[in-house]
Amino acid sequence: MTTAATGRTATSGEAGPAEADPAAASPGTAPARPAGPQLPHHLPTGLGTRLKDGARRVGSRSYWTTPRLVRGLTALSLATLIGLGATATAVLGGARDGTDTIGHRAAPQATRAADLYFALSDMDAQAANLLLAGADPDLTAMRKTSLDTYEQRRAQADDDLQQAAQAAAGDPGEQQAVQRVLGQLGSYEALVARAQLLEEQAKPPAGRPSDDALAAYRQATDLLRQQLLPAADQVTAANQATVDHTYTQQRAALSSGWWQLAAVGVIALAALLALQRALAVRYRRVVNPALAAVTLLTGIVLAVGLHLVTRADDNLVTAKSNAYDSVIALSRARAVAFDMNADESRYLTDPARAVAYEQSYLDKTQAIVRLDGATIAGYDGRLAAAVAKHHADRSVPFGGYLGTELQNITFSGEQDAAERVLTAFQAYQQDDRKIRDLRNAGKLKEAVTLNTGLAPGQSNYDFDQLSKAIGDTIDVNGRAMDQAVADTDSGLDTTTAGLGAGVLVVALALTALGVRPRLREYR
Repeated sequence: MTTAATGRTATSGEAGPAEADPAAASPGTAPARPAGPQLPHHLPTGLGTRLKDGARRVGSRSYWTTPRLVRGLTALSLATLIGLGATATAVLGGARDGTDTIGHRAAPQATRAADLYFALSDMDAQAANLLLAGADPDLTAMRKTSLDTYEQRRAQADDDLQQAAQAAAGDPGEQQAVQRVLGQLGSYEALVARAQLLEEQAKPPAGRPSDDALAAYRQATDLLRQQLLPAADQVTAANQATVDHTYTQQRAALSSGWWQLAAVGVIALAALLALQRALAVRYRRVVNPALAAVTLLTGIVLAVGLHLVTRADDNLVTAKSNAYDSVIALSRARAVAFDMNADESRYLTDPARAVAYEQSYLDKTQAIVRLDGATIAGYDGRLAAAVAKHHADRSVPFGGYLGTELQNITFSGEQDAAERVLTAFQAYQQDDRKIRDLRNAGKLKEAVTLNTGLAPGQSNYDFDQLSKAIGDTIDVNGRAMDQAVADTDSGLDTTTAGLGAGVLVVALALTALGVRPRLREYR
């Protein structure tokens, strides 16, 4: 019984202990792995197999019957057309927003802040001129002119500050700088008014203000130079940084957007052509008129879209790199020039600080036309040599704000305007040396007359020519910037967006209408 039972067990094919338990196999022998591909452990049993079978079936030629092929290509065509519209909307909308940020907000705010700096500087120059005039009857007309100009610049500064305060609402740092100017401008004006009152009471001769009036003016000019002007410059720098950042981002976005639009457009055209071919082969028709029209519309939209992106990029370069960079350089040059002019008057007004004001004057001169290593005594000679070289070969052998402008000449009339700035700057510098020579020779009234005179050959006349020349050059670039911004605005306005949306709707409708009769044949 036992032997028979054992024999039946051995011959019945049932597993013995070693077969039933892989762990009982001989040492060093790996457990047997089941044959076939391994399924991810997280998939339910059989799901992976069904997915593989489905993918194999979809990839087979037999799966793609005519209705399925046409429906699939139609869906792809519709999706890529919608994608083309969405891409164009995103890229061109971004271009419009970027140009709007530069052209309508940040750039005007930066130039307005530079204009504030200029107005504040000229206020102080006129305040110094009032002290220079004293009670001298020969300088009565100059005194009235300086007082009128002071009031004009004060109104201009107030207007600039109001606009700057409104524009700075979203920028805490800029808003703080504007508030600092607003809070301290009243103190400055009060100190200037006190200096004028003390001067009127003392009735001193020209160029020799009373000690009390001079002390009040010192407080005023120190407040302006140490607090007000740096704050105004901070506002300018903040807006300039916004312009630079937006420009860099926008150009990168337009570059990548151009390629994205081209890629989506090519895919859309390929899908439409594949659909057209499928209909031609499966239905033995040469062309589907509706799909041919959609393909043509898509090609036109793609070409127009790429052109608009390229044009927006060109306008952006014109507005920012070619025009705005010159506008801001010239605006800052004008602001610094007025502060430089004030230093010239301060130099005569306050003998105790004459050396410091002379150095400050030279620093601002170098900011406008930088000649490395030049001293105030040797500056005129170095400037004359640099100007002669520039006229000879159109090179720009100097730096500074004016050097930046002359290296960025782009528009009609800009070269001549910038050349007039250089000529006027040279004449003004020559006047300054004469003023210093007269003061050093003890001819103070003659120095004051030359400094404040408005006749040709006198300092204020030549400075006015410099200011006008800078303004004319700013206008050339400002008009170009405004035109570039306007071109972008008109090219990417609501009319363009509406036409694009209309064309997309027509293309989608024609695609559906083009395949519908063919698919109805299978119902």
